[in-house]
Amino acid sequence: MMKRMTDVKAYLKRLELSNILREPILRSSVDSLQLPPGSKGLDAGCGTGFNTLMLAKAVGASGHVIGLDILEEFLTKGRSLAAKADLMERASFKKGDVKDLPFEDNCFDWACSIDLVGLVPIDPVFLLKELARVVKPGGRIFILIWSSQMLLPGYPLLEARLNATSFGLAPYDTKKRPELHSMRALEWFQQAGLSEPMARTFVRDINHPLNSEMLEALADLFKMRWGEDNGELSKEERVEYLRLCRDDSTDFILNIPGYYAFFTYSLFCGKVV
Repeated sequence: MMKRMTDVKAYLKRLELSNILREPILRSSVDSLQLPPGSKGLDAGCGTGFNTLMLAKAVGASGHVIGLDILEEFLTKGRSLAAKADLMERASFKKGDVKDLPFEDNCFDWACSIDLVGLVPIDPVFLLKELARVVKPGGRIFILIWSSQMLLPGYPLLEARLNATSFGLAPYDTKKRPELHSMRALEWFQQAGLSEPMARTFVRDINHPLNSEMLEALADLFKMRWGEDNGELSKEERVEYLRLCRDDSTDFILNIPGYYAFFTYSLFCGKVV
C-alpha cells in the first residue's frame, strides 16, 4: 500500500509538471472546436482534472463538464483543483471505467478523451463507440494525442535514436499493429460510425527565457520520453544522452541561450449520427 501511494504521488507530480508544458497547446486545440456555451460534456479518463477544468472554462458559466477516471486519487485531486479555481459548479468528477461508461445514452452534448484513446491497450474503435453512445445525435466526439516532438536542437541523430528505443516508441511497441497507431485515428472514427471525421495538428513552441518551472518540466519530459538511463543505447549514445539531458550536467541542453524546441498534439474529431 505504501509503495502504491508513493507511486501515485510521483505520478501526480509528473502530471502536474507536464501540464505546465501541455496546457497552452491543449487550450488552443479545444478553443478551435468552439464548444457550445452552456453545453454538457464528458472528459473520459480525466486523470487529475487539469483538462476537465480547461474544458469547463471553455463552455462558460452555464456549462458543465464531468471528469471520469478509475483512480480515486486522481478524482480527489481534480475536486481539489476545481475548488481552488472556484469551478465546482461547472466541473464535477465521477469514478468509472471508460470501457463501460456509467451514464445513460444520449446524455452529453459532446465527449472527449485526452492522451487515452489509442494509448491504452483497449480497442480504440470500441472506446469511440462507447463515447458516442452517451452523446446526443449531432454532438461531437474528439480526442487529443501527443503526436511528435523535436527537443534536442542540434542533435537530430541522437534524438532519432532515442525515439527508436522502447521508451521513445512507447506505447507503440514493435508488436503493435499499424492500424492501432494514433495517426490512424481517422479510420477509427469512420469504423465507429461517426460522421465528418477531421484531423488537425497543433504546435507548442518552447524557447528561452525558461523559468524554473519550465526547466524542471522539460527535464522531466526528457526522462518521461526516453528514460533516465536508457539501456538500449550504445555506451557512446548513453554518455551523450546523459550529458545533454541531465539537469545536473554542465552541458545540459536547456542551458543553451538559443534553445528552441517544439512538440505537437493531434486533434481528431467526429460527429455522432
